[in-house]
Amino acid sequence: MKQLLPFLLLGLCASAALADEPPATPRFDQRQENQQQRVDQGATSGALTEREAARLDAQQEHLQHAEDLAKSDGVVTREERAALHHRQDHASANIYRKKHNRR
Repeated sequence: MKQLLPFLLLGLCASAALADEPPATPRFDQRQENQQQRVDQGATSGALTEREAARLDAQQEHLQHAEDLAKSDGVVTREERAALHHRQDHASANIYRKKHNRR
């Protein structure tokens, strides 16, 4: 038993450290970054009007808020992850439409 005690303590410390971190959503985060770059590029090139860019930026902020809510309980479930990706698909389509609407 004395030999197991250090390993048990190490395991408890490691699990406590992991519990403090919010759940990781690297695909969502990378996609958010890519979509924000697309909006910024469209605003810079003139493909997006100021109003279109502002609305797309607001949509990206709403997506970030939705991710924060999903992470708030410490777990991002499969259903939450699917809902986030579905909302990103919708946002991506909006970005494409606004950038290619010939305004």
